[in-house]
Amino acid sequence: MSTAPLIHVVDDDESLRTALLRLLDAAGFEARGYASAEAFLADGTAEEAECVVSDLRLPGMSGLDLLAKLRARGGSPPLILITAHDAPGLREEALRRGAAAYLAKPFPGTVLLEAVKTAIEPVTSSSGTRVLPDNR
Repeated sequence: MSTAPLIHVVDDDESLRTALLRLLDAAGFEARGYASAEAFLADGTAEEAECVVSDLRLPGMSGLDLLAKLRARGGSPPLILITAHDAPGLREEALRRGAAAYLAKPFPGTVLLEAVKTAIEPVTSSSGTRVLPDNR
C-alpha cells in the first residue's frame, strides 16, 4: 500500500488528464483519473483522497456541483478547480463556495503542484488566513 498522498484528477479531456496524472506521479503523489464527476463519485474513494483536482466544465455534473456534493458529505478533501473558460467573478465564486484554489488554463505544472501542496498542508499567514497560489 502506498504512503504517497492520493490525488484524484477529474477532467473529461483525456490528454490533459493523462498529463496531470503523470505530473502528479512524478512529484511523488499517487494519482487517479476520472473522465467525469459521476465516475469519480461512483469509485467510492473520495474520502481516501488528500485532494481533488477537477475541471470546472464537465459533461453532466460540473466542478462546482462536485464541490457542493463533496462539501455536503462533510469531511471532504480540498478541491482545486481548473478551467479554460475563465470569466469575471468566477474565481471569487469558486473560492467563496469552498474551492481550495482556482487555476485558469493554461498554467505551469509548478503552479498546480504548489496548489496541491498548499491544499494538503495549508499554510497560514500571521492573521490565520490560508495562503493559496494565484496564477492570474
